[in-house]
Amino acid sequence: MVRSSISRPVLAAALALPAAAGAEEITVFAAASLTTALAEIETAFEAATDHDVVVALAGSSVLARQIRQGAPADIFISASTDWMDAVEADGLLEPGTRVDLLGNSIVLVASGSDAAPVEIEPDLDLAGLLGDGRLAMALVDAVPAGIYGKAALDGLGLWDAVAPQVAQADNVRAALAFVTAGEAPYGIVYATDAAAADTATVVGTFPADSHPPIVYPAADLATRDVPAEAEFLDYLRGPEARAAFERQGFTLLAP
Repeated sequence: MVRSSISRPVLAAALALPAAAGAEEITVFAAASLTTALAEIETAFEAATDHDVVVALAGSSVLARQIRQGAPADIFISASTDWMDAVEADGLLEPGTRVDLLGNSIVLVASGSDAAPVEIEPDLDLAGLLGDGRLAMALVDAVPAGIYGKAALDGLGLWDAVAPQVAQADNVRAALAFVTAGEAPYGIVYATDAAAADTATVVGTFPADSHPPIVYPAADLATRDVPAEAEFLDYLRGPEARAAFERQGFTLLAP
């Protein structure tokens, strides 16, 4: 069961139906950019194990803050090592369970299906491309996709020219929605999010050396200890989940 918001995480557990004998319910807090892949993985894992998975999707910064405030999550999959570091520093990870699971890239997307490609380099006139429009991004000081995007623009010397035109969203999927709805002509999102959009076109990929490496760590949280948690983490590194991640364009990091 996928939750697109974590505003009522306690209710999610409280209202859950009784599980089958031997089955367990686990709550997974995951970066919004994992939405499509985790929907497939959740269904397959539940069918294979009879466990019930509740997935709460949001920006990694929001998820980390909720975990640090005591939200009853079992697994955390972040789009940023920094936010996983913050949770780990509070002693909230089960020792030895953290693993760098996935990699990603960031791209410039344009509204519509026939936008012309651009070369993303220091000479790019991104402000000129925007005209009077906005550049959709996830929160540039909190959400990993926004942080990576701002870092890339900074590294290429493009940030100062476009900063006044940036429209910030709570997470990367919300930023993509601005573009697909035609509310912003361009946006910066993960390549994997762009692959899930029918009404947006990838017009360029940011050079990998223009921003820090994009790494998705996963870990078991120290809130409780049930076998289903370890089973789910193992499943994320298994062939079925790896195939699902690859279909969405993620780079596989964990062996």
